[in-house]
Amino acid sequence: MSDPAIGVIGGSGLYQLDGLSDVSEHWVETPFGKPSDAIMGGQLAGRQVYFLPRHGRGHRILPHELNHRANIFALRSLGVRWILCITAVGSLQEQYPPRHLVLPDQFYDRTSRRCDHTFFGNGIAAHVGFADPISAGLRTLLHASAQSLGLPVHNGGTYVNMDGPAFSTRAESQVYRKLGFDVIGMTNLGEAKLAREAEIALATAAMVTDYDCWKLDEEPVSADTVMGHVSANAATAKRLLAEVIPRIPRVADWPEHRALDSALVTDRKLWPESTRQSLLPILERFA
Repeated sequence: MSDPAIGVIGGSGLYQLDGLSDVSEHWVETPFGKPSDAIMGGQLAGRQVYFLPRHGRGHRILPHELNHRANIFALRSLGVRWILCITAVGSLQEQYPPRHLVLPDQFYDRTSRRCDHTFFGNGIAAHVGFADPISAGLRTLLHASAQSLGLPVHNGGTYVNMDGPAFSTRAESQVYRKLGFDVIGMTNLGEAKLAREAEIALATAAMVTDYDCWKLDEEPVSADTVMGHVSANAATAKRLLAEVIPRIPRVADWPEHRALDSALVTDRKLWPESTRQSLLPILERFA
């Protein structure tokens, strides 16, 4: 049996993954629609890796348009059991300047489409534990890899997830900062929730592009500001991924890989067959 695969979700500026060999393109249909783009598979450091550009190649999809369910379900269908997310964020604290990395361990949900952040319903109820939403094991590997490369990295922090696509008002930014949140973004929380339901270990490298708009001695965040740091951050992300991927275990036996053991509420005898079949990549071990 081959090793479980590793997924990489690329954020702003990261639309391809260098160094893949035996490259294959996968257009995956899911019960939830189409993923953001074709998923590129290949070998990297002796591991099977699948890369998905979150916003589509050429950055065509806004944060509120993302089909997180299709993206995560497609990766799980390809055998992915670990996901590394690269995402651009604004900094809410002085100590996280642009081009630094923050490895969040918590989220605060300010989104409005929570119903799109679960695979369950339609006759099967599940409530996954989400007190610790990031895989501690995978975050530890990211931190060690960043340190070995000499990157400016901060291990831990809270990512507040807003809807977008507009950036925050100054009032909002000040409130998030006073609440003690560390970085702000528009995309990662849904991925983390769905990965947990799909029994995938997920960790995030949040790459700072700006100080949002709370810092009055800086220009308020704009698309131009963000994109000015994106190419440098993308190059850093590629170095980090090449370093961390060989460190990921070849056996999927972490707590996240059995997240549904204590989450499924509906008696299996009552599962609608159509729902069970549609979720088979996730529920196969319970069937």
